[in-house]
Amino acid sequence: MAADAPTSAWLRPLEDGSAGARALLVRTTSFDPAVDDAVRALLVDVRTRGDAAVREATERFDRRSPRPLADHPDGTYELSPAAWAAATEGVDPRVRAALDVAAHRIRAFHEHQVADDVRVESGGVRLELRSTPLARVGLYVPGGTARYPSSVLMTAIPARVAGVAEIVMVTPGASAETLLAARLAGVHRVFELGGAQAVAALAYGTATVPRVDKIVGPGNQWVASAKRQVFGEVDIDSIAGPSEILIIADDSADPAWVAADLLAQAEHDPLARAILVTPSAQLPAAVEAELGRQLATLPRAAIASAALRDHGAVVRVADLDAAVRFANGYAPEHLELQCAGARSLAAAITTAGAIFVGAWASEAAGDYLAGANHVLPTGGAARYASPLGVYDFRKRTSIIEYDQAAAIAHAADIAVLAEVEGLHAHGRSAAMRAARGRSG
Repeated sequence: MAADAPTSAWLRPLEDGSAGARALLVRTTSFDPAVDDAVRALLVDVRTRGDAAVREATERFDRRSPRPLADHPDGTYELSPAAWAAATEGVDPRVRAALDVAAHRIRAFHEHQVADDVRVESGGVRLELRSTPLARVGLYVPGGTARYPSSVLMTAIPARVAGVAEIVMVTPGASAETLLAARLAGVHRVFELGGAQAVAALAYGTATVPRVDKIVGPGNQWVASAKRQVFGEVDIDSIAGPSEILIIADDSADPAWVAADLLAQAEHDPLARAILVTPSAQLPAAVEAELGRQLATLPRAAIASAALRDHGAVVRVADLDAAVRFANGYAPEHLELQCAGARSLAAAITTAGAIFVGAWASEAAGDYLAGANHVLPTGGAARYASPLGVYDFRKRTSIIEYDQAAAIAHAADIAVLAEVEGLHAHGRSAAMRAARGRSG
């Protein structure tokens, strides 16, 4: 194929195999070292001084002071049950109904993810893999001017289905819709906290914020850096990079639908990735025209147009097989198949967070109402990572039980392997049991 063509109005045109197309495959979740350093200092401060450090950071960055509370002379950022309930009363009934439908569908899908324990008995050895829920989980939900009730449903409902005993949500200035979603999903406590200080409070615990076992949910680079740095103290879901969509489309695709779905991703953030991969010679120009028309009436046009110009692309490929190869190399968060034979093509996709099969399956449906989880691996992590699910909120414990005969039978082999590794006490502990068993 030819070299990359000159830049077009919205999507940069690239040819499969070109330097520009290969560059699309390279993404990172690394941050500005200055951000990592500032977050590291804040984490240390919160770990050392607790609520005082959380308050100072929150007053500095979010200009929010804690509420007075009798049990806590210095106040608390936790919403009382009464304040929480009152905040949800004015939610539009249509929004309430839509959240109810979404919650029902998400719960119904995730209930199928609860796996049975594993039990195996063989030759006097009983093995078990026991699954138990985490005790307490923290949800980070973006707030302020943003309203993300769908993210609350997607993170809290799998945790409740998993059997988590306590779900704690932190959010910087929760909207009424977000708080309603939290009630529908079964969140237990809500703190009006955001940023790296909220992650630190959840990871280390303070006098007012309980320590959790795992932190999930998206956030800005400060939140993502904090999650990465507290991993090990607590578990995390992932390091979320910019949202991304890759659409494989051919001449059968509707250019207006392709453009709409690219914009649906681009309007998230100026760093969002919106990629079209096509063997069609005509589709790119038609999609370009549609992007221009639809941007003219899009409220978040400035954000979407920046994302398209800086990170969008259309990659021309020889055929749909080549499109699949490119998609598997890219490992997108969202992959749409708006092309002929979409279902059979989906079977060839091995690296994607979520696959939307056929023109009628929009990425927006997956974000809100389909029922599958919309917390997905980004930045190429779909090569090894999975959507958030019930399994992320349960831990597994191995249980090993031997009878006397099995302990005697295995002792010699255990001793041989222990000697290879130079761990002689290991072999001795097995041999002692065998000797006692034979003499008894």
